[in-house]
Amino acid sequence: MEIDPARRRLLELADERRVSLTRLSQMLGKNPSYLQQFVRKGSPRRLEEQDRGMLARFFGVGEDELGRMRDNSYAIADTSRKSDWIDVPRLAIGASAGPGSLAEGEAAFDTIRFSSRWLRTMGLQPGHLSTIVVSGDSMEPTLRDGDEILVDRALRPRRDGIHVVRLGESLLVKRLDTARSGVIVLISDNAAYPPVECAPQDVEVIGRVVWKGGRI
Repeated sequence: MEIDPARRRLLELADERRVSLTRLSQMLGKNPSYLQQFVRKGSPRRLEEQDRGMLARFFGVGEDELGRMRDNSYAIADTSRKSDWIDVPRLAIGASAGPGSLAEGEAAFDTIRFSSRWLRTMGLQPGHLSTIVVSGDSMEPTLRDGDEILVDRALRPRRDGIHVVRLGESLLVKRLDTARSGVIVLISDNAAYPPVECAPQDVEVIGRVVWKGGRI
């Protein structure tokens, strides 16, 4: 069957986030083949409103991009109109600013709303953004335990700055030092924690930290 714009957009978003339709179906509380059948077989004919809304929040896009119904047909997303606000998904994982924590899941459980104008000014694309919570004190005073951080997951060359990285099975938030060839140094802003030297192939850079929020 010919894939309509809404289904094609879902495939594009899933590919950009590197998440499978099976995993997205499970996030929705559906059987693992739910979205595969929706995309490939046209069944169901349309996403339930709740499912469409959850997917839109997860990807940080407008619901119309995933097929709001009009006159029994899927509407094509109106990309000429810019929403004033973007709902960025909050992921149910934490990035350790301490010894390290396991990343057990990446399902969106909520959203934080950002100004679309501010995101454009920062050069950020909504589909590549998510927020997570900092755990631990190794990045104090820059980041404190419980701070919420906005992570830009767009693919870019490795560079210095604060990033969320995966080292083994642990998800960490650290400052990267890439000045030395063949070595990536993970630096904590808290002097009580020594730098950690790693081979580049051992460190997966998840994204760059571009904003933080937290309690005063």
